[in-house]
Amino acid sequence: MTQAELRLCSLLLQEHFGEIVEKVGNSLLRTGPRPLRLLVGDTGLLPDQVKKALCVLIQHSLVRYEVQPRGSVEYEARSERILRILRYPRYIYTAKTLYGDPGELLVEELLLHGHLPMSCAVARVADRLTETMEDGKTMDYTEVSSTFVRLADTHFIQRCPIVPESPRNSKVPPAPAPALAIAESDMYVVPRLSLVGKGKRRHSCDEEEEGENKAKRQKQEGGSSETPPDDGIYWQVNLERFHQHFRAQALVSAVASRMDQVCGFPLHSHSGAELLPLSFLLFPIQTSSEVVRTMLRMSEVTTASGASHTQPLSSNEIFRSLPAGYNIGKQVLDQYLALLADDPLEFVGKSGDSGGGTYTVKVTWGPGASWAPPSPFPHPSLIPLLLHSFGSRCARIFRLLLRKKHLEQKQVEDFAMIPAKEAKDMLYRMLSENLVSLQEIPKTPDHAPSRTFYLYTVNVMAAARMLLHRCYKSVANLMERRQHEMRENKRLLEKSQRVEAILASMQATGAEAAQLHEVEEMITGPERQQLENLKRNVNKIDASENQVDETIFVLESFIESTMKRP
Repeated sequence: MTQAELRLCSLLLQEHFGEIVEKVGNSLLRTGPRPLRLLVGDTGLLPDQVKKALCVLIQHSLVRYEVQPRGSVEYEARSERILRILRYPRYIYTAKTLYGDPGELLVEELLLHGHLPMSCAVARVADRLTETMEDGKTMDYTEVSSTFVRLADTHFIQRCPIVPESPRNSKVPPAPAPALAIAESDMYVVPRLSLVGKGKRRHSCDEEEEGENKAKRQKQEGGSSETPPDDGIYWQVNLERFHQHFRAQALVSAVASRMDQVCGFPLHSHSGAELLPLSFLLFPIQTSSEVVRTMLRMSEVTTASGASHTQPLSSNEIFRSLPAGYNIGKQVLDQYLALLADDPLEFVGKSGDSGGGTYTVKVTWGPGASWAPPSPFPHPSLIPLLLHSFGSRCARIFRLLLRKKHLEQKQVEDFAMIPAKEAKDMLYRMLSENLVSLQEIPKTPDHAPSRTFYLYTVNVMAAARMLLHRCYKSVANLMERRQHEMRENKRLLEKSQRVEAILASMQATGAEAAQLHEVEEMITGPERQQLENLKRNVNKIDASENQVDETIFVLESFIESTMKRP
């Protein structure tokens, strides 16, 4: 783990879980798997504090544990899972786009609590939706439950592993820590629950205090609330399914940018052969991307997250699954599929001739794949970096090496039309940053410099790792800048919150407009302007974090798919 990743993980843990959890997580990230005793000694915290911190981390799947042969239990931090916290807003926004407000809040609640039973998640979301409705309107549990079932059916949420049942008469002593497991066939099975009810609004302060006192009395008397019907069945967000959806979106965008045109579909290939008849212009322009989107939608549940291709689909199945708005004939669809299969980037591959022809979509990123969003890697991410850090001439050399693969320094000078001194300096600068690499090809076994070819080439993996490291560092800097802005304006933010609370209570009691205006004047004009500047700056920082995370996702997907190649 690099220092940039360690720093970013520590900042994410501190921002979302507090200092104690951050200290425990940081210790595990630095030292690797450790038992509880060593963890207590390293952090300097009380044993109870370390245990509670580990419970929080395990609850959110940020730490795993393993029983060692001698019986001790070691805890290990999952750095890749901690870094996914940065992507939580994108997961929530995707759920909102696909399933509306209930889907958004269900995913948010599951991410906020780590894992929850279905009944608890539905009740929480129904209450939150009821709060946003007009007086007299409530959210029914059945509507939220149906959204929960749709999320499970499309594998965006999944069951958590559970402790397997052991025989009652077993004489085997229990393990120091339970081994959690779940059958793959049960991961997305929703229990049949009759959740009847409606969302509730928050009560007043007096009613809340009375309810808390009543709950305390029940606890002291030994009473307990009714056990939920799905007790012991917990659900969590399937992050890999969201990543699969993101890759599918990128693939559809890549197909649209290459195959579809705003002004019309290309009628002839580069060789002059006719690709599509003029009648194709009468059909929707985005037909190629819609065909790929339909294929991805049909195989979204059956395709594994790490698979290089989707499951084979016949032309007849694809034709029946096209949206109603795309009224194209079967023959036209076959021509589109043939065009996609014959494209050099190989978005779609033909795997057989049964059922009118069977086709798959290639979803792998990396050297094994001939595409990456929105154009072949690494142009979209590296070229802006080169322009900003090294200038346009370095970017020209980099593009040249990408196209020509291997070039000598003299060839770089000639092709890029750059003076020898400047080309040499730029190549050495990019070599020091691991953007390019130097390969020696000797003519003789003695490796004499005068009889050796020195070829420059682009080391794509090294460049991707370098850019990923810079992205981690950039996000950490953005987070520290946001925390600095909040600290500098802490008193003003607290004052603004107090004024808003006073206004809310006065509005609830029916105060007059003059009284409300008098309270609003407690914040002066310069203070109000300062609050607006703070809000604008924080929004820019948040947007920048999301944009950098999109680049991180592309780079991580590229590196992961490359490492999986045999």
